[in-house]
Amino acid sequence: MLRPGTTQSGTTSIRMNRTRSGPLLSLYFLLVCLPAPDRAQSAVPSKSATPILIELFTSEGCSSCPPADAWLKQIDVSQPIPGAQAIVLSEHVDYWNHDGWKDPYSSSFFTDRQDAYVRALGGSSPYTPELIVDGATDLHLENQAQVAQAFQRAAQTRQIPVSIGALSVDGDSPAILRAHIDADGAAARNSADVYAAIALNHAESQVLRGENGGRRLTHAAVALDIFHVGRLEKGRPFSQDFQAKLKPGLDPKNLRLIVFVQEAGPGSVVGAALRKVSPSSGSVPTAQQNSGR
Repeated sequence: MLRPGTTQSGTTSIRMNRTRSGPLLSLYFLLVCLPAPDRAQSAVPSKSATPILIELFTSEGCSSCPPADAWLKQIDVSQPIPGAQAIVLSEHVDYWNHDGWKDPYSSSFFTDRQDAYVRALGGSSPYTPELIVDGATDLHLENQAQVAQAFQRAAQTRQIPVSIGALSVDGDSPAILRAHIDADGAAARNSADVYAAIALNHAESQVLRGENGGRRLTHAAVALDIFHVGRLEKGRPFSQDFQAKLKPGLDPKNLRLIVFVQEAGPGSVVGAALRKVSPSSGSVPTAQQNSGR
């Protein structure tokens, strides 16, 4: 679904336009299409698996988005891409907040990030749901063959090693997430930026108004913040401590840290890593996760 107030050509319009949106079953069909020789074991990627960063730009105010949200959750859980680790990130834009429902996970930051991708990839206008693979490929979920081919290409692309160590959550006023980030720039073709995204493993909302009014929506890997950590110089290692204050009420057991290395533009993602906060990493009062930013 196009951003309200735009047309396919990017000009302003009073009327909202919708892109094609296949039923939920057709999105799940992609999971079957991906050739996993041993599906029972595919949910646990091997250490040699190639990381693929899959960004979904979505909104609770968009009626086309819930099937895509469900699809992303299935990708996260089932890990169906042979030879790859799917690192998913749900980024909620704020331009659907006008229609009676304010998405609690939305932020202008993610809207600006999507706008930057539109410019970098030569698109005409932002839309939801939009899928970006490794910062380089814009995909429509209803084109199942295109999505499967993009995943297979990404799985065969060499990535630089990225690792997250010493991940912990300490204190409670405020709680601080700490980690150590390493990336090996020896094989990097260009210098690039290192980012850290803090995300909720699982989130739910009871939507009261708008296009999804009356529905209970669930999400996976919901981005709360994306931080610029530093600069990876071509041919040199990157090693740096990272820390960030957490918003009050977050349950550390429901958090994950995603680190990715991205060329300027925004350009290609050349390395990524994911680590979830373990139950013993810290103690913060548990709260129902239905409010993001």
